[in-house]
Order: sequence, then C-alpha cells, then structure tokens
Amino acid sequence: MPRFARVLAVAFVLACGPAPAGTGAIPAGTGTSEPATTGSPTTTGTEHSSTGGSSSSGGGDFIAPPDVPVHHDPCDPWRQDCPDGQRCVPWAPSGSGQWTHAKCVDIIGDQAPGEPCTAPEGGIAGVDDCALGSFCWDVDAENHGVCFLQCAGTSDSPICPPNAVCGSDQYLVLALCLARCDPLGQDCPATETCVQNGGEFLCYRDHSGDEGQFNDPCGDPKECDQGLDCIEAATAASACDARMPRCCQPYCQLPDGACPNPDQQCLPLQATVPGHEDVGICSLPA
Repeated sequence: MPRFARVLAVAFVLACGPAPAGTGAIPAGTGTSEPATTGSPTTTGTEHSSTGGSSSSGGGDFIAPPDVPVHHDPCDPWRQDCPDGQRCVPWAPSGSGQWTHAKCVDIIGDQAPGEPCTAPEGGIAGVDDCALGSFCWDVDAENHGVCFLQCAGTSDSPICPPNAVCGSDQYLVLALCLARCDPLGQDCPATETCVQNGGEFLCYRDHSGDEGQFNDPCGDPKECDQGLDCIEAATAASACDARMPRCCQPYCQLPDGACPNPDQQCLPLQATVPGHEDVGICSLPA
C-alpha cells in the first residue's frame, strides 16, 4: 500500500443505505489541481490538492494493513483507462459494501459532480448515470445519490480541484474529491453541512431532516443542521436530553463568540484544524 494513502473510514463502507457522510461534491467545470504535496495530517495520509490538506469520512481515520490487496483489473479508476464509451468505477463483488475491485461499465448518463444520480443496481454495484470521471455515492435505499468527482493521478500523487481533498478507502479503489469548507461561514451547498473530519472541515450531506436543531440529540455531525456539531451531551448544555449521549451545538468564534444556551461558553475544539484556529464550540465550562 503506498505510504501516503489517506483513508476514508466508515462512510465508504456503508453504501446500500444512507451513508454517514454526505456529498461534499466538487461542482462540474472546476478542473484539477497540480499533484499535491505532503503536509501534516492527523494520522498518516497525503495532501490531496494544491492547497494541501487531508481527508477522512465517517467515524474517523484508520490505516489499512500493508498487505491489503488492490484490485484495479481490468481498469484503473485513477487513470480512467476503459475503452471509449465506458468508465472505470469501484464496485463490491462480495456484496459486503466495501469497494475492493474496479471494473469498466457503459456510460449511461451525463450527471456532473454535485448533481443527483441514480444507481439502478444499488450503490455497491458500480453502475450509475454519472458522467465519465465521476461516481454516484451516498446512495440511499431508493438507489439515489450524488455524483462525486473521482480523484485523478495516483494514490501517491492524487489530483483534485483547488480547495478540495482526495479521500480514498483502504483498498485505494474508491477515491473521491471532497470540498473544504468554513464552519463559521457555512459555505457548503444548502443541502450540506460543514463537518470536522480528521484535519479538515469538509462538506457532507445534511442527514438531519426535520431534526438536528441545537440541543437536539444526534449520533454524528451529519445529523445536525448547518453550523452545528454533535458533541457529548454531558459537556454540551443542561438543555440537552441527559438520556441521550450526544446533542447538536453550534460552532462559535473564539475567544468570546455568542452561544444560544445561557450556561454555555465558546470553548476551543478538542482538535484544532489548521487555518481554523478561531473556531470553537458552544459547551459547558469546565
């Protein structure tokens, strides 16, 4: 396994139902950046755009064992080397939801990155109506998802548009460009939310539905509305439901940003994201 491979954890394992991560998709026409340079990710990884950065998705980072097999036959999704009229996509032949192989499939649509897509055979089959160089991810039970731009280059030197990072699964088969964002400005699309993941803030699809307001219970940050994170209820606010382990609370600007609950203060994050040292979270003082 290449020494610089950054891994997207839980989100790339759950494909058949709503994935824990949302889109963060790069819009069409943004082009690609120069191959990335190495920086300082939270575990191990590579900087995946010309501006640097690292990425993971879901519940956190993990590092694949060095003997994990990589199956790019009969094509390489990083190079898109299928015959004309076809595209190289990841798929999960075992049905486990882990994209361990790649294959050539006919191009059946022209949906661009950031646009909705349909995967008629389900998210793990690899067949969808995204355009060449993109892939339908975050596929729900009705086989609908969002097109993501696939990373170009190689796993050692990934290429994505500016202000994006390349995240891949542990098999280095599924590799998608994810958009960076500002948690205070909340500059993701209206259907997405800016979430801290590893050493980055990235756009993911908002899974909160009618819930996810501040003080609402949550399981992970994608279940909170824009501008909110999912933190431990015991340290969040007395207004949180004590029977639930976590609840949604807003990001705030250090050192003295305003918070919605009277018993809260704007406190530093547990892990500071480079370039966002002024971002805090509303929570109970120690």
